[in-house]
Amino acid sequence: MATEAVVYVIDDDDAVRESLAFLLETADYAVHAYESATAFLSKLDKAEPGCIITDVRMPGMSGLELVRALNERGCAMPVIVITGHGDVPLAVEAMREGVVDFIEKPFADDAILGSLQNAFARSRDQSAQVGERTEALKRLASLSTRERQVLDGLVAGQANKVIAIELGISPRTVEVYRANLMSKMRAASLSELVRMALVAGPSR
Repeated sequence: MATEAVVYVIDDDDAVRESLAFLLETADYAVHAYESATAFLSKLDKAEPGCIITDVRMPGMSGLELVRALNERGCAMPVIVITGHGDVPLAVEAMREGVVDFIEKPFADDAILGSLQNAFARSRDQSAQVGERTEALKRLASLSTRERQVLDGLVAGQANKVIAIELGISPRTVEVYRANLMSKMRAASLSELVRMALVAGPSR
């Protein structure tokens, strides 16, 4: 990884911020850490191009509000959000606003580093985004109607129990469909599954 690749880490938790900074610096990224979204925005005008990693739930301005503020300012830097399990609907909403990935806590170092590599690669290569959408559409085409309905529920941020009630099936059956979805879409995580669905666009 080139040493000039810059990552902005935004998290109100000192321990998370420091451990992320240590991990990224060890991987040869230049890291700038901020304790709040507003602190980062105050320095945005002088910021070098890079990638942003932000917690989705923070006091004051949330990660989602930060993403919207960045969009309003025309900031093209890719954003990765970190989310707790209960914040998945918020993270999905952030992806609809243009976030490139969300990663659930607790996360492995490889998950963060892999997501960063993908984010930098996509921001450099427009054709990679076209290829990603084509591949996502191809995998979506392999899904059954019921599997696609379960996927739509997950993308909407619904829990398995809610999807089960809406489709008139048991939560256990939803889990089976969800496992099938992960396999057919070749998704290693919920975030990857949701990202592919959003990249492909709305179902017809």
